[in-house]
Amino acid sequence: MAQSAYIKFVEGSTIPSLSLEQLKEQLMHYKEQLNLTGQQLGWEYGDAGFPYTIETKPEAADQWFYLKGKDPLYHYIVMGTGSTQDGDTSRHFVQIVLPDGSTHGDKAKGNEFCKYLGRLWKAELHLFNGRIMYFNPRK
Repeated sequence: MAQSAYIKFVEGSTIPSLSLEQLKEQLMHYKEQLNLTGQQLGWEYGDAGFPYTIETKPEAADQWFYLKGKDPLYHYIVMGTGSTQDGDTSRHFVQIVLPDGSTHGDKAKGNEFCKYLGRLWKAELHLFNGRIMYFNPRK
């Protein structure tokens, strides 16, 4: 059974919404940071820290994309953006899905990506196990 995690943009988040292209750019920036860390350590950390390629299917080009694992320990993670209507306001979110056949490595990397992005955007993070992490400033 597929599991989902959500990064919800709430009041106090650094950005109110996000496009699919911006999400891809943010993941590429994350990979570049890992490559720079690897250069400092003298180790190819980029491939170990981000063992995926970003793939897009033609029928879902503007709705979602998936990360395809380069290693047998990692299979797939699906990422997409969306919004829900809450009264008269629209709440935007990023959904991360572990499809059937995902490995424990996919779940661990999915949690890692979620926490990184949630902290970066000061968003509300709903993890795969149902727990909620609040990175947004609350009073």
